Amino acid sequence: MAAPSHLKKSLGRNLKDNYLKHWTPEDKTATAMGADMEDMLTDEHVRSVQNLGLDPDKVEVYYNASPAILYEQALRYEKGTSITATGALVVRSGVKTGRSPQDKRVVDEPSSSRDVWWGKVNIKLEEASFLVNRERAIDYLNTNDRIYVTDGFAGWDPEYRVPVRVITSRAYHALFMQNMLVVPSEKELDEFEVDAFPKPFVIYNAGMFPANRYTEGMTSSTSVSINFERGEMVILGTQYAGEMKKGVLTVMMYLMPLRPSRNLSPAVRALPLHSSCNVGKDGDVSLFFRAVGDW
Repeated sequence: MAAPSHLKKSLGRNLKDNYLKHWTPEDKTATAMGADMEDMLTDEHVRSVQNLGLDPDKVEVYYNASPAILYEQALRYEKGTSITATGALVVRSGVKTGRSPQDKRVVDEPSSSRDVWWGKVNIKLEEASFLVNRERAIDYLNTNDRIYVTDGFAGWDPEYRVPVRVITSRAYHALFMQNMLVVPSEKELDEFEVDAFPKPFVIYNAGMFPANRYTEGMTSSTSVSINFERGEMVILGTQYAGEMKKGVLTVMMYLMPLRPSRNLSPAVRALPLHSSCNVGKDGDVSLFFRAVGDW
């Protein structure tokens, strides 16, 4: 499925926004005088932006593809993939067959620093290192013939749900996250535009490509890092899909206690639970809880 116009616009504006952060004071002055920043972009600027981020005009984008298409893509392009007798997709996640808690990092930045319980679980990472990993991930994704983009909501309640965009090079990752997230309706796609509020949380999953072990803050070729201020997660060096699920859970665990406002008493703010529920035919509800010691 080709990328719809709203996705191309969204990704394109993401690239421009990242580039415009580096404009000179003269550029900003010209903008203040009434010029449109996007109109001021020359062909050279656009080419520079495309070199820094995803280019949906050059990479085949499968956007919110159906399970049937993702099955076909995984079977065709992902070695070792098969279908069980019950119809489930069997895949290989490479060397990593579970999460890598020792390789998790959270960017230490002003907007979230005082809200994070720093220690052995939440290990600090400098933003410069995060940006190195982010660019490494995007560069890798751009080398692929095809990428998969999945938009969905973390949570059901419109007042508290968080829009999430997953960008990955593996069809199985996209299928996994379609199962984890709430699929948006056609009318809800506007909530995934770059100017939406809240803006989508973006996961760059380049797990087939390793992190640079010599980047400051890295302890191996695997890196899973979150930047709350940017609303982004970058995955390198692990193809285990559970890293994305756990990352989204971490984001929800961070955001929910701050809603609807951090100025309110904790007693009236949201309480996040790592749980799921089944609803019976008569409306009876069973809750399932799991205790977890790390993100």
